[in-house]
Amino acid sequence: MPKRLTFLSSLALVAAMSWPAMAVSAPNADTVVARVNDEEITLGHMIIARATLPQQYQQLPDNVLYNAILDQLIQQSALVQSRDGSMPRQVEISLENERRSLLAADAIETIMGAVGSDEEIRAAYEAKYADGYGETEYNASHILVASQEEATKIKADLANGADFAETAKAKSTGPSGPNGGELGWFTAGSMVPEFEAAVSALQPGQVSDPVQTQFGWHIIALNDSRKKAAPELDEVRDELLVKLRQDAVEAQIEELTRAATIERPVIEDLQPEVLQNLDLLGN
Repeated sequence: MPKRLTFLSSLALVAAMSWPAMAVSAPNADTVVARVNDEEITLGHMIIARATLPQQYQQLPDNVLYNAILDQLIQQSALVQSRDGSMPRQVEISLENERRSLLAADAIETIMGAVGSDEEIRAAYEAKYADGYGETEYNASHILVASQEEATKIKADLANGADFAETAKAKSTGPSGPNGGELGWFTAGSMVPEFEAAVSALQPGQVSDPVQTQFGWHIIALNDSRKKAAPELDEVRDELLVKLRQDAVEAQIEELTRAATIERPVIEDLQPEVLQNLDLLGN
C-alpha cells in the first residue's frame, strides 16, 4: 500500500487541525481490522469465521467472540507465513473441494431464491388440494377372531341379518370389541397393509370376507369414507415453499448435468476402499 506523508510544516499542521473532521465510512466487509506482516485481515473474514462456528460457540457474547475470532485469525496468518510458501497436496485438494462446495451451495441458494412467490405458492396449493386433501379417510368397524373358520361363520351370520355391533361385542377378541368393533376415522398407513387393502376395496355399508393379518382373522365393515379436509393455505405455506424450492433445485441440477459433457473413465484395479488411503495424497 502507498505510504502516507509522515510530516507537515507547522503552517500546514495548524491549517489541518482547523479543518472539519473527515467523515469515516461505516464498516463493511473490506474494512481492515488487523494486519500481520502486511497481510490484511478484514471484517468480512471475521464475519464468515463467526458464521461457521459450531452452534454452542455462537451463543457466546459478541465482545468475547470478536476478540477470540480476531486473535485466531491473527495466529493463523502468522502460522501460514511461517511456512516456506509451498502448499501440501492435501491442503490444495481440500481447498478445491471447499471452493466447489461453497460455489455449488451459492448456486442452490440462487435457484431457491428465484422461486416461491405468492402466486407460485397459491398455484402449488391449488394443485395439491384441488380435491380436498387428496387423501381418503375411512370409518370402519371390525370383528377379530382367531381362526378362519370362526370368521367365515360370523360372515354368514351377518349375511343372515345378525347385528354387526352386537356380534363384535359378543365375539371379537380385539380391544374395540366392547365398543361394537368401531375403529373411528383413519387414513392410509394407519393400519397393517392387509387390513388397509380390504378397507379400500369396500364401499360404505359393505362387509368384507375374512381377512387375515398378523393379529388374526377380521371381518371388516366400512361405515363411511370421505376426503380429508384441505388445510388453510397459511398452515401449509412453509411446506409448499420447501417443496417448490426442492423441485426447482432438482430440476436445475438434472438439466445442468444432462447438458454437461460428463466422462467417467474406467480405471483398472480401482476399488472403493481406495478412498481410505490418505497416503496417495503425498505431502
